[in-house]
Amino acid sequence: MCSGFVSSVTGQYNWKLSKEQDGIKVYQSALPYSNYKGIKVECILEGNYDKLIAVLKNVSGQKDWVYHNQTAYIVKQVNPHELYYYTETSLPWPMSNRDAVVHMKIDKDSLNRFLNITAVSVPDYISEKSGKVRVTRSTVSWNVTMPTTNTINIIYIFEAEPGGNLPAWIANMFVDKGPYESFKKLGEILKQ
Repeated sequence: MCSGFVSSVTGQYNWKLSKEQDGIKVYQSALPYSNYKGIKVECILEGNYDKLIAVLKNVSGQKDWVYHNQTAYIVKQVNPHELYYYTETSLPWPMSNRDAVVHMKIDKDSLNRFLNITAVSVPDYISEKSGKVRVTRSTVSWNVTMPTTNTINIIYIFEAEPGGNLPAWIANMFVDKGPYESFKKLGEILKQ
């Protein structure tokens, strides 16, 4: 299952390395169906599956590591491995903050061979909030393996249509900064 997931996802991309620092590689790819670029992050961090799951399920803690996260909270906990959450990202003036409702599912192999996480926006799950621009589409996939008992290898792929009138060329100029900063902070949190 794990290898099929990777091959089916990576076939539509033409990744180009845009930043490599602190063991974190950030790639970009043009997308045939969007003016906004797709992002891939590859890194090996200290930690294990359970630590990573705990960080991701602590949705309100996103402000501690997700780049420019303003606020996040759980909207609905479906079960221990599935939830919906609200998140708001701050953008500099004169742009409006973006928000999204995200449906996250966690699939951990019972034999600890892999951990797959998907997070897909559901724009109409709750009403739009005044003064915020709702993200019309976003998809995130985490493909995680454990090469050793205390390290995790992460392949993270992100795509989004940020909604509103944010020019793609502006968004694409800074496309590697947010993922790099987020994964650097995630690595620090996992070490604690």
